[in-house]
Amino acid sequence: MGGTGEHVAFQQIPLFPDPGYRRLHAAPPDAEPECPPEAQAPAAPPAARDRQAGAWPPAQPGGDGEDPGRPRLDGLRTVMINWRDPWQEAAGGAEEYAWRISRHLAARGAVVTFLTSREPGQARVETREGIVIRRMGGKFTVYPLVMLWLLLWRREFHAALDCMNGVPFFSRLVLPRRTRVVSVVHHVHDLQFDAYFSRPLAWLGRFIESAVASRVYRNCPTVTVSESSRRAMREKLRWRAPITVIHNGSPPRQPVAPDRFLSEAETGSPAIVSLGRLVVQKRVSRIVDIARDLRGTYPQLRVHVVGRGPESATLAEQIERGGLHDHVRLHGFLPEAQKNAVLAGSLLHVTASEFEGWGLTVIEAAGLGVPTVAYDVDGLRDSVRHGETGWLVREGEELSDVVAAALRELSDPVRAARIRRACREWAAGFTWDRSGTAMARLITGEPPEPAAPGTPGPAGPNGRGERSDTARATRIRLRGAAPAGGGPPTRPAKAAR
Repeated sequence: MGGTGEHVAFQQIPLFPDPGYRRLHAAPPDAEPECPPEAQAPAAPPAARDRQAGAWPPAQPGGDGEDPGRPRLDGLRTVMINWRDPWQEAAGGAEEYAWRISRHLAARGAVVTFLTSREPGQARVETREGIVIRRMGGKFTVYPLVMLWLLLWRREFHAALDCMNGVPFFSRLVLPRRTRVVSVVHHVHDLQFDAYFSRPLAWLGRFIESAVASRVYRNCPTVTVSESSRRAMREKLRWRAPITVIHNGSPPRQPVAPDRFLSEAETGSPAIVSLGRLVVQKRVSRIVDIARDLRGTYPQLRVHVVGRGPESATLAEQIERGGLHDHVRLHGFLPEAQKNAVLAGSLLHVTASEFEGWGLTVIEAAGLGVPTVAYDVDGLRDSVRHGETGWLVREGEELSDVVAAALRELSDPVRAARIRRACREWAAGFTWDRSGTAMARLITGEPPEPAAPGTPGPAGPNGRGERSDTARATRIRLRGAAPAGGGPPTRPAKAAR
């Protein structure tokens, strides 16, 4: 997309095409068809190829108001492969990340296909915001089906983003070497396999995550979302590929319901909120225990649990057994404005998660001036600045004790105002536009934009630490013979994996 008309220069013909897709992505009448592989001239040596055609995309020095730091991706056929989509019941931060990045790439001109699993009742193919979503298989069968689909359509894509949820999709094995494959790993699963599988299957999962995946993707640029996840990948997975940290973004404007969603009595004094999926590894039962432990000290304490998931019934039983109906409320799923009303009306956000890639809800809460109490674990120790935007539960400490200490600290109006301001400033440093731009630069082979010292950036909290990794990851640029007038190559160039 670009210029005055919304179109892409090269048409991607999908399986089972959606009517909306054809309207959005039809090639213009005067577009030349792609040259079949057998009609192309023999590949020239790299040096000669560099002389014949410069690196794609061509430099755009700020013309038409375009920021030259944000590469155009016109016609770049990209496939985003993720275990779930954002509209599935168990969707979480990884799905938000995949979709936001997909939207950004599409806005930069890329033709994006989103491959994912399918829940009952979901369409097999649909188009949202110009992105084709293809759903196939369940939570396990999606892996072989996606590999088969990619094998059938392996020549269609210039780039692939393979999101690894413990087990990757192994797109590198079926896509051509010339296709740029980026591995996206939010966090190391490791012991998380034990929570869902028998001992033999858990061992197999860890083996695939470490020994197998690290070898298959050893030459692929890799993205993770926090410094601690990068360290865990190096230490636990022995990941050898270059790793770039590209953080999650923060919603630029968070709508809040104009009328009070809860009365003062329902909100509680103090009010604590937990936001996220109700799954085993989030350990939400520990947050319910806070109400039991602190109700003697704070008779008006209310704990608001916002989210849905398979642990909902178990939590309801826990509340029933403990007689905590007056102190804990399970809201389930809430529309965005109502969710933010509960969040903004709370004094403290608490997460008991066992591990995170980053902690998207932490930044979401911080954007509304709400600090977080979290365990000192990978991901969360990056998104929570201890003593500034929240508090970390160190080894040997109890969650309820740290929450009680945080509530005492927040009872000081001056201190509370300082913390709220620090939260908003911290959250404002993370934007999806910055994250999407960093991903686009990685895909096209551009070096990352350095962040100002002391500010968050795509290459790490201080704009340093990932530079050497990124330099190795982006040494190869997409090259090819560009059609007259510029634009993408008719075929992606052969490049190292």
